[in-house]
Amino acid sequence: MGKNLYITTAIPYVNAKPHIGNALDYLLADIWARYQKQNGHEVRFQVGTDEHGNKIAAKAQEAGIDPKTYTDQMYGNFQQLMTKVGAEFTDFVRTTDDHHVAAVQYIWQKLQPYIYKGTYEGWYCVGCEAFVTDKEAATNNGICPDHNQPYQRLSEDNYYLKTSEFTDRIRDAIESGKMKIEPEFRKKEFLELIKDGLQDVSISRPNKHLSWGVPVPGDPNQVMYVWIDALANYITVLGYPDRDGWQEYWPADVQVIGKDILRFHAGIWPAMLMGLDLPLPKKLLVHGFVNVGNVKMSKSIGNVVDPNELIDQYGLDAFRYFFARHIPTLDDGDFTWEKFETAYNTELGNDLGNVVSRVSSMISRYQAGVIGDAPQPEHDMKPYRQAMDSLNFNVALDEVWLTVRSLNQYLERVKPWEVAKRRDTDTDAEAHLSEILSQAVGSLLQIGDLLVPFLPHTAEIIHKTFESGVIVPQDGVLFPKIYLHTPDPRAKNIPKPE
Repeated sequence: MGKNLYITTAIPYVNAKPHIGNALDYLLADIWARYQKQNGHEVRFQVGTDEHGNKIAAKAQEAGIDPKTYTDQMYGNFQQLMTKVGAEFTDFVRTTDDHHVAAVQYIWQKLQPYIYKGTYEGWYCVGCEAFVTDKEAATNNGICPDHNQPYQRLSEDNYYLKTSEFTDRIRDAIESGKMKIEPEFRKKEFLELIKDGLQDVSISRPNKHLSWGVPVPGDPNQVMYVWIDALANYITVLGYPDRDGWQEYWPADVQVIGKDILRFHAGIWPAMLMGLDLPLPKKLLVHGFVNVGNVKMSKSIGNVVDPNELIDQYGLDAFRYFFARHIPTLDDGDFTWEKFETAYNTELGNDLGNVVSRVSSMISRYQAGVIGDAPQPEHDMKPYRQAMDSLNFNVALDEVWLTVRSLNQYLERVKPWEVAKRRDTDTDAEAHLSEILSQAVGSLLQIGDLLVPFLPHTAEIIHKTFESGVIVPQDGVLFPKIYLHTPDPRAKNIPKPE
């Protein structure tokens, strides 16, 4: 049995449809989880939904139902997407679960020494469900850049978490690498953000302003505000504080988040954990945004890409391939339908699909389907492993593609089909041909191994086809050509009538 490992993903609000950013969270976490399982580890992989707050209450009211019924109807959209992107998660948490609610109230009581009551007056963004400093409000001309809505001026009595008290310890943990932030430039951004210290954060709202949430223990007039409730999910889903076994998986090895929520995960969350005397997560993997044609996705522009549509049209592995390789794991990336389809037809179809079917059909034709002893290929695996371990999954896939391309080049160079023609006249040709083809199979089996975390279905087909020593033919081609967004080169040029 390998070591226990734990990976988490951010829990989205259920008030909107899942989007590509959510899909990216699940995909990146899944690639890491499959890779670790392939290396003999036990992995717990958390996903979930954030179901409290005013945004949810407002949507429920619009629909004419109570908030819990509304969230019961909505959370399934996210569960479907997780399953659809192939995420093999082990734990699903809803912040409305009884165990989570009770655990959050326990956490509140445990953090009591760091909680105080105060009156807050400041600028508030409904979209972010967060207060911003006067300086931030001024920099943004009074309008939230993420939601394009003006900030509201609010004054109310709240409870606060003394986050400021933990500033030095959090800074030390980040600088010393006890809690790593990947990529490095995000770590620098965050350290710059807290150079004057962390601000204390408001962790409750009066129930006249926020009714849908976890009640504050001992104060019926206050309801817990999103952060304590939402961030706690990473430990409550493991069973903290009262169920056996959670200690075997905490601290998390990797927490996957988008860059827009880094400050909560690197500031408030460690403060909560320190207040609870729990270890900090080992790594935060901070991915960027996916733009469309270099423009930020937005409903108002109408350039939102639905992950479901991509998977339905091109298949799951095509989706996983593009977002793992062509969107950098640790930075912003760009999607266009043309880029996607070109990558699908040329890289998956021509480079990989083609070589799998060529090698299997040559062995069937020339050797009655019998594969010679496939040697262990001599590709250097170090760059792939380094890329996987440093969470640069796109770089790891680039490495796999070098192997795919070099196999194609090898076959073009040694031309097994010409060696096959010489078998009647050349006594060495038979052995030479067998050696070439088994060399190719050795490479393909290695490619299959490297693709397990990324393209599980494709990896399985490659293994099934070649690993038994006899070719097992598969139905259809691996990546049949699709031209919905790019010109089909097979279309005939019909001359225009005179």
